[in-house]
Amino acid sequence: MASKPDIWLAAGLRTPFAKADGPLKAHDAIALSVPVVQAMLAQGARPDFAVWGTVIPNLTWSNIAREVLLDAGADPTIPAFSTIMACSTSMVGVIEAAGMIDGRGRDLALVGGVESMSKVQVGASIAFSDWLKGFQAARTPGQKLAHLTRLKPSDLKLWIPKVANRTTGLSMGEHTEITAKAWKLSRADQDQIAFESHQHAVAAWEAGFFDDLVIPVGDLKRDAIPRKDSTLEKLAKLSPAFDKTSGQGTLTAGNSSPLTDGAAAIWVASETGLARLPAATPRVKIVDYEVTSIDLRHEGLLMAPAYGVPRLLARNGLNYADVGLWEIHEAFAAQVLSHIAAWEDEAFRRTKAGVEADLGRFPRERMNPTGGSLALGHPFGATGARILSQAVKELASRPKGEKAIVSICADGGQGTMMLLESA
Repeated sequence: MASKPDIWLAAGLRTPFAKADGPLKAHDAIALSVPVVQAMLAQGARPDFAVWGTVIPNLTWSNIAREVLLDAGADPTIPAFSTIMACSTSMVGVIEAAGMIDGRGRDLALVGGVESMSKVQVGASIAFSDWLKGFQAARTPGQKLAHLTRLKPSDLKLWIPKVANRTTGLSMGEHTEITAKAWKLSRADQDQIAFESHQHAVAAWEAGFFDDLVIPVGDLKRDAIPRKDSTLEKLAKLSPAFDKTSGQGTLTAGNSSPLTDGAAAIWVASETGLARLPAATPRVKIVDYEVTSIDLRHEGLLMAPAYGVPRLLARNGLNYADVGLWEIHEAFAAQVLSHIAAWEDEAFRRTKAGVEADLGRFPRERMNPTGGSLALGHPFGATGARILSQAVKELASRPKGEKAIVSICADGGQGTMMLLESA
């Protein structure tokens, strides 16, 4: 059997990101995805397969990946499948694609994801849906009239998707408030993370970093969320967003990622697949990856990377100082700070993550140098491809052999992490 080829990531493209009900509100998930896929295909490469994902369900399609490719005018013989893993959706799509690339005809994959938080579909309750199906099945006026009498007022309920965990019933923010209190995270430190994210994102845009990563959609040419006028003083004035009654709430709209619209894509390839892409496309090698799941009933909902990153490093004989670039998803500033606190906590690392090696001090100054989700936004299905493309471009500009860690926490007590290396 032939050996597995080296697997590479090549930077992709994305839409600008905007807050829900903002400049992209007219676009549903497919409409956001199509221009990204068209722009990727316009680079001249035909992928061998495609993976696409979205988190918020929609009753008008079952395999969004296939629908997006067809609407984009792609070769209809390209296989396409959908995937989902909450905030890790398009990153786990990359991991799936990496496992499928074999150097024997599967050499290039187009992977991405999307979220249209402006177009969340409202559904009927199961009881009302069952009643409607029964009414449609009734053949005569008498049968329909009889069926009408069976409709109960309690059945007339609508189902509205919520950004909440099904098992616990708590929102992501409510869970993270619990984590912030458990790790004794200060409001000031959280606001500092948010402030730095906006500073870095604005500086990256002004330096042209995103010019070849973001395509215009309609009149929107750049991300609508980064705030050049953000200050620590303004952030400090915001009221708690999730714990509004105890007097101890520290999560605000300023240090939490906003509900966001947007789509993003990335290339996954063998060396043969890379040869199909424009030579100037930034690319880096995948060294290793980790998919971690924890018991959300007894651990913070978004704490999977606190376990997974130390395991990934230890498995590769690395410590924190060996990694030159850290791209950490910023669902909440408190979630980022809780990960850092856990990574530096010897008892947590040894007894919970199961890593005996001393990994040293986490180099916070190497984190998210071109901005993170707090400033750029967080379209659930698109964040993985966004953060990976950002990491690829930044890492590819650095000396050969430099390493990066990309880490994303996800609802359900799960997370994905990847170790990359410049070539």
